[in-house]
Amino acid sequence: MELDRILEDWYWDHRRELPWKETSNPYHIWLREVILQQTRVEQGREYYFRFLETFPTVQDLASADEKEVLKCWQGLGYYSRARNLHAAARYIMEQLGGKFPETYEEILKLKGVGKYTAAAIASFAYKLPYPVIDGNVYRFVARLYGIHTPIGTDTAFKEFETILKKNIDKVSPDVFNQAIMDYGATVCKPTGCECGNCVFSEYCYAFKNGKVALLPIKGSKAVVRPRYLLYIDVDWTAEDEHYTMVHQRHSKDIWKGLYEFPLLEYDTKKTEEELNTDIRKLLGDDIEIEEHQEFVHKLTHQTINATFVKVKIQEKATRILQNERPITRGELKKLPISRLIDRYLEKT
Repeated sequence: MELDRILEDWYWDHRRELPWKETSNPYHIWLREVILQQTRVEQGREYYFRFLETFPTVQDLASADEKEVLKCWQGLGYYSRARNLHAAARYIMEQLGGKFPETYEEILKLKGVGKYTAAAIASFAYKLPYPVIDGNVYRFVARLYGIHTPIGTDTAFKEFETILKKNIDKVSPDVFNQAIMDYGATVCKPTGCECGNCVFSEYCYAFKNGKVALLPIKGSKAVVRPRYLLYIDVDWTAEDEHYTMVHQRHSKDIWKGLYEFPLLEYDTKKTEEELNTDIRKLLGDDIEIEEHQEFVHKLTHQTINATFVKVKIQEKATRILQNERPITRGELKKLPISRLIDRYLEKT
């Protein structure tokens, strides 16, 4: 079986038309791949062009303030991706003289760049024969060759990489990589795969052995941890401006670098009465507590159960935590915030 020839013949007749496929600019490819790591193509497309418009070059990204980068990224989630992009851009400008690295090994040194992203940049920008291995590729190769090693492990990666390195088109690795990803995305799908139209059906282990639904083998799922957050939206008026209080997250927890309202976190769900008691302990009794609004926000390994409470006060809060700072509602909209905070603001 000539995997590369069959794939590429299929590709030229059935390839997905995506706006970023034709570029060989390593910066554009890097940005595209980082965005698509945890994002659907439909959503990622908009952010890709927005990011390029705001930061057209590596130099533009490197010279930007982190707040600008996070604001441009707002809504994509997994904000460490944006921080890593920013840090890597500065590394390129300061340590590499502004020249994007041109070897797989050097690309892999960029902060936040793993083997998949390094292979994508190396093959699409420089035509180096490094296979990309994402979920689509794992699925297709596992079914085709009957691989039962659980994916997501170092053992599996090496096994799949060995197979693909033997089969990748050394002349056009970029076409091979795009073809195999497109095939997994449009034909050899997780469910509803089109085995009847598959050009590999006569070779496919899973198809011939009735194991299409069983492959690939996935490792054990990570435990999803529930978290219970209380956000206090302090509200007061001064000189015809509505103010609230915010702070910037600095810990290694989720949403690092983003802004949010004063926050209390609990181990278990609390009643409205218990939350109101804690709010009064923090702000005093001379306040007006408005309706509680509850949101469930799901992340990969966490489910955030958040309660937002708007609290009216007569003047600037003096008993609020010291790391909070006053800000107008208009200024708040200019800061980078999590999608959870954004959802709340959309309803207020």
